[in-house]
Amino acid sequence: MALVEGCKHSIEVSIPVDAIDAETAKVAGDFQKKMRMPGFRPGKAPLSLVKKNLESDIRSKVVENLIPRYLDKQFEQEQLKVVSRPDILDVHFTPGEPMVFKAEFEVAPQFELGEYRGLEVPYAEPVVTDADVQERLESMRQSRATYANVDPRPLEDGDFSLISLESTSGVEEPVKSDEMMLEIAGGDTMPAFTEGLRGASPGDERDVEVTYPDDYGSDKLAGKTVAFHIHVKGVRRKELPELNDEFAQDLGDYRTVDEVRETVRKNILSQREGEAQQQAKAKLIDKLVDAHDFPVPQIYVDRQIENRMSQRLAALANQGVDISKLKPDWTKLRESQGPEANREVRASLLLGKIADREGIHATNDEVDKQVEQVARQEREPIPRARKRLEENGGLGRIASHIVTEKTLNLLFEQARKVAEATPTPPAPQIP
Repeated sequence: MALVEGCKHSIEVSIPVDAIDAETAKVAGDFQKKMRMPGFRPGKAPLSLVKKNLESDIRSKVVENLIPRYLDKQFEQEQLKVVSRPDILDVHFTPGEPMVFKAEFEVAPQFELGEYRGLEVPYAEPVVTDADVQERLESMRQSRATYANVDPRPLEDGDFSLISLESTSGVEEPVKSDEMMLEIAGGDTMPAFTEGLRGASPGDERDVEVTYPDDYGSDKLAGKTVAFHIHVKGVRRKELPELNDEFAQDLGDYRTVDEVRETVRKNILSQREGEAQQQAKAKLIDKLVDAHDFPVPQIYVDRQIENRMSQRLAALANQGVDISKLKPDWTKLRESQGPEANREVRASLLLGKIADREGIHATNDEVDKQVEQVARQEREPIPRARKRLEENGGLGRIASHIVTEKTLNLLFEQARKVAEATPTPPAPQIP
């Protein structure tokens, strides 16, 4: 076996003459059984005539049958873990001589696992301040706000105006709403609406021209200047619940607002710990990959790029994009995403090898819990979800994800956490 490049190897295989003769006789016999020739009953044509008339077909079939068979034997003898479809090259097939051919293929990478315990990683335990808790509680109050009608009067900043509006120019498709609520001078309200409605009273009608930014959330309005005719229908004020024990009890299984504060504190801390640990684990993976430089099969990289594209296309489809009209340029994708996909493949191989060394695996209970979660999300019975996951390979992906997470947890637990380095300010320039 000869190394071509990276994980690509080549091998030369020779098939003995007696094996060729035996296969030729078998193939010719199979053709004879199916051949129809004038003057002979079906399947009774002389073998000599079959060989003469179908020489090219017999030869092609012999090559087709023998090459995979002897190539597999060679792979087995040399204990090669081939991961790509072999390319067959330079086939020499001369009557009376051994058949000789070359094959090029990729094999699974072989690499030595370096140190992975005790890696240094920047990490600081997250903290939650009273201000953080108060901000979250305020958000909870805002989500339970009510809007009360007030006696008709001119709109002021902080009021919520109940309006109906209709576009009069600036868009191809008219924009119309019979009932909309806008906060005067609110953070989410376009300034032009505030300027146009401030001081208006219920019953008034106003014309407002609004210029939307290019990155506005609605494609219909982004980058356009639109004129609206507005009818003011009412004035409302936002009313927030008081932050007291009654508010806590309305939230659910709480008796006092202090219990809510404690739960909020724990939730924020859990969320921040999860985010901080994910960032630390990502840095640990980068360190592992940087410390292990080994080639990976191109087919692995291509599959990773395809997985990335599949996820991206699925996300676009969920946003309502017609992905059937998208035509990815795979050559450009391989160039642009190849380096990052290569790192992701190496990371996966490294984590898999660590998991093997540490005896990390997914238990049946762990897989079952994930299947139950999928069933709840898809709102289908657990047996049906399990059968579907078995058929599409989902169970294997679930088990692989569990193993990866457990391996990353081990790396994080064993890592040496250090304080994040503070950038050194530049030295002052001396005039």
